[in-house]
Amino acid sequence: MIPRLLKKDVVAALARQSAVMLLGPRQSGKTTLALEIARDCGGAYLDLEDRDDRAKLAEPRLFLDALEDRLVVLDEIHRTPELFASLRGIIDRGRRRGKGVGRFLILGSASIALLKQASESLAGRVEQLELMPFSPLEVGDGRSSRESLWLRGGFPQSWLAGSDADSLVWRRNFVRAYLERDVPQFGPRVPAATLERLWSMLAHRQGSLLNSSNLATAMEVSARSVNRYVDLFVDLMLVRRLPPLHANVGKRLVKSPKTYVRDSGLVHSLLGISSLEALMGHPVVGASWEGFAIETLLGPLTWPAAASFFRTAAGAEVDLVIDFPVGERWAIEIKRSLTARMSRGFRTALTDLKPTRSFVVHAGAERYPLSDTVEAVGLQELALDISQAR
Repeated sequence: MIPRLLKKDVVAALARQSAVMLLGPRQSGKTTLALEIARDCGGAYLDLEDRDDRAKLAEPRLFLDALEDRLVVLDEIHRTPELFASLRGIIDRGRRRGKGVGRFLILGSASIALLKQASESLAGRVEQLELMPFSPLEVGDGRSSRESLWLRGGFPQSWLAGSDADSLVWRRNFVRAYLERDVPQFGPRVPAATLERLWSMLAHRQGSLLNSSNLATAMEVSARSVNRYVDLFVDLMLVRRLPPLHANVGKRLVKSPKTYVRDSGLVHSLLGISSLEALMGHPVVGASWEGFAIETLLGPLTWPAAASFFRTAAGAEVDLVIDFPVGERWAIEIKRSLTARMSRGFRTALTDLKPTRSFVVHAGAERYPLSDTVEAVGLQELALDISQAR
């Protein structure tokens, strides 16, 4: 099994909080990680998609009080949202008896709805963490591994498939299952073909500004419907909506967010890209690499950090701006080439933003200065820097 970097964060959170909510899309490895943590400490596991396990919680207080000395993993808790109200009382009673931490590890596949329910019922009792598919920091260093991960994406079954063809089949089935089974659980009843078309259009426009009116015209639906569907993909952690940075620089700024299909393998599946050679010749190659780099760099971030992009109407641009809770701001330009070179728009943006640190991240491994204030650095090394700066 490939070790997950988030494990230490989950264990640390359980040591200081009563409940930890681990969020991530389906098949990203949440259950595998939770079972490993439960085995390490003798915990119990309940799959709330299983009828028998749900039946055990018909009287949650009676069942869970009997497991007061053990960690309890509650998988796919969106199936029983009414359980949140019971968990609050159970946690409070346990605290009064000196059982204040490490009670529950809660797994879920939809972020906004679960966070809303948790914030209402478990305020002050739960900590949230996000587990996304594999990153380059987890599958090993080296250009070959990184490019294979870029092509296949980081969902464990896709990455570990016996061949690129098998990986593509898995991802196509994953897309179909999500649209036909999982999406209807969380959102409006929308034809799967409509949502697949939007998902594919977002993949074609990877890293572009979100233009709901343009998408609505192409899909023959309303702009409001497009925004609602995009919200759903964001909620399911399948699409990232990267907001523009609002900075007081005295210039006209772009106000629309950028959208990225979060897993690069799903981008390629939605576009019918089956091999690295086909990817290199596809118009989406640069935007696909940018999205892959952004997910790699944001993966180590904790919740309080803010990520955005910066662009002015005059063309000054930073692909990724990270504002850390400690007050530091990092500006990052992303290049797919093996060597780094600053664009004119990036230079201009640095003058406007005056970030604490500035980087041009490239597909190579070398680290070297580009100027007195800007470093060229490889993707994995910068991701490690971010994990240490959080």
